[in-house]
Amino acid sequence: MTKPSSSPIFKNPLITLFFILIICTFSYILGSYKSTFSTTNINIQEKCLNHTKYVTLMHNDTHTPLDFEAHHAFDLQPLYAPKKFKFCSGNYTHYCPCQDPFREKLFKVEKMLHRERHCPEKEGEILRCLVPKPVGYKKPFSWPKSRGEAWFSNVPFKTLTESKKQQNWVRLVGDRLVFPGGGTSFQKGVKGYVDVLKKIVPLQSGAIRTVLDTGCGVASFGDALMDYNIITMSIAPRDIHEAQVQFALERGLPAMLGVLGTYRLPYPSRSFDMAHCSRCLIPWTEYDGLYLMEIDRLLRPGGYWVLSGPPINWKAKYTASDGTIKDPKKELTRLENLAAQLCWRKIKAKGPIAVWQKPTNHIDCIQKKKDLKSPKFCDKNDDHDDGWYRKMEACITSLPQVEHTEDVSGGVLENWPKRLSTIPPRIMQIRDIKPKDFLEDMLMWKKRILTYGHVLKSLSSGGYRNIMDMNAGLGGFAASLSNVSVDSWCLTVSYLLDCRCEPFSTYPRSYDLIHADNVFSLYMNKCDIMDIFIEMYRILRPKGTIIIVDHVDIVVKVKSHTDQMRWHTKVSDTEDGPFGPRKLLFIDI
Repeated sequence: MTKPSSSPIFKNPLITLFFILIICTFSYILGSYKSTFSTTNINIQEKCLNHTKYVTLMHNDTHTPLDFEAHHAFDLQPLYAPKKFKFCSGNYTHYCPCQDPFREKLFKVEKMLHRERHCPEKEGEILRCLVPKPVGYKKPFSWPKSRGEAWFSNVPFKTLTESKKQQNWVRLVGDRLVFPGGGTSFQKGVKGYVDVLKKIVPLQSGAIRTVLDTGCGVASFGDALMDYNIITMSIAPRDIHEAQVQFALERGLPAMLGVLGTYRLPYPSRSFDMAHCSRCLIPWTEYDGLYLMEIDRLLRPGGYWVLSGPPINWKAKYTASDGTIKDPKKELTRLENLAAQLCWRKIKAKGPIAVWQKPTNHIDCIQKKKDLKSPKFCDKNDDHDDGWYRKMEACITSLPQVEHTEDVSGGVLENWPKRLSTIPPRIMQIRDIKPKDFLEDMLMWKKRILTYGHVLKSLSSGGYRNIMDMNAGLGGFAASLSNVSVDSWCLTVSYLLDCRCEPFSTYPRSYDLIHADNVFSLYMNKCDIMDIFIEMYRILRPKGTIIIVDHVDIVVKVKSHTDQMRWHTKVSDTEDGPFGPRKLLFIDI
């Protein structure tokens, strides 16, 4: 009898090896399962129980409290031993480093050079102490009460209450400053003035959102425009009418120290829908119309320029714009000719007010320039948006080219408030910025501002009126605030200039909240970080708040410095959660 042959399937050694491997693996798993059965069973039961609880919570519509604490395992102990900074002497209470009246004496008066920014540069001149608050300082009145009243102890200056007494700029009543809405050109009060203006300019249409007020006084004009949902940046130099801008900021109105003198104003081109001058004493026709050309640079296509007072009403008051009597009729003629050379159209003159409108494009203007000798258009290679320490030139800032005379250079902006959430056409002209980038940035800030609100409970209830964003980006932080807090305004700036860490053009105690997103990672190795914090302390109101957003490593370094200042801090997660590389540092002073 022959021996039975083996099964053909096992003749292949690879198949045999495969089956052996399966048997060994199964044996290993079986042994491991028996030793861990009880533990695994418990874990499974816990997971099922947790899932049941989660489903029950969702069923009952009960939300688990969000945890905004930081979960990175890093050491928050100070890197340096605490160092107590001394307070400056009492004469520094209202100190503005770059507008120091003693420093300005070193510069020429021509073109108001002495009133421009002149910041300390030498080691011994830079402020290394904390600016003290004035004696008797009190928390400013909350908005909107602050529009009409301020504590005299906070801004203890009587000059305007005496020199402008008949014009009702500001009055001293007991321990309070009262702002009745008067002004040099506001004979019937600022409300009556605006009533006349709105018959000429469409203040109620939403087309005008941003206004520049030069020579602002105590910012009564900007205050009145808020009734029309218009935000006004009021500027004035630090001069004999002491503390104009400081009064405005104490009231909770946008303002900063500034002057039309030698350098451009620190704003990009096409920033404002309207510019305004009410007896601002600016020599508009001098220096080949230099200052009017700067206004033209700042106005958007189709923007308005409003001038009231001399020389507009020269028949009623025979004075020039500088307060003298040197032929105001001739000055008005020169002003009219200069506006025509800028291709502005005069809309109307009514009483002491005259209004011109900038063209929406330069197609017709270029054709007219062939017949005019001056002024010429500026160099096309010039950066029209550069406003820091750039001398003004007597030339017209060219607008983006368009094909038809009906087109608006740079694109049409939506009316407010739709403008807030609409992609601005100018975004297309910024390198590497696409519409989707803008939308992503807007969505990110909507999430971020909610995160802030969980820590700063008063953010949405009007607890912060004056806010500064030190690194504006696309303006997402300021835009998101408009949806959260209707009682706040936000100044967005590129705060640190190139590699120079300079103080800002404002008075001490200007802002309730300072926001610094990615600022310290940009300038950690370029500036002395303590100089930045000392400046923050100077411009922040007592018991104000700072929000710092940066990489976790930078936050740790920054916190070590804030510990030296003896400030109260809290580290939290961003909208990316506990595993995100960036953290939030909230600082209370």
